[in-house]
Amino acid sequence: MISKDVTVTNETGIHARPASLLIKTASKFKSVITIEKDGKMGSAKSLLNLLSLCISKDTPIKIHVQGDDEKEAIEAVVALIKSKFGEE
Repeated sequence: MISKDVTVTNETGIHARPASLLIKTASKFKSVITIEKDGKMGSAKSLLNLLSLCISKDTPIKIHVQGDDEKEAIEAVVALIKSKFGEE
């Protein structure tokens, strides 16, 4: 398992549109991908899980990835978040 800390910096945080982009990215990988915020965990492949974390702008989160393609998966998820979900 590998983990990485990242801060969500897009204006709206992870609401419906960014969550759907995150799910689309995470679903490309076989690895289990979870997002942690304030000790609460949610699957990066589940809209309900992501929205229940209430991730807003400037929120620090931790991404946990476990599986055969974990390195590629974490790089893709972090790149998406750092790109502000294509907001700019």
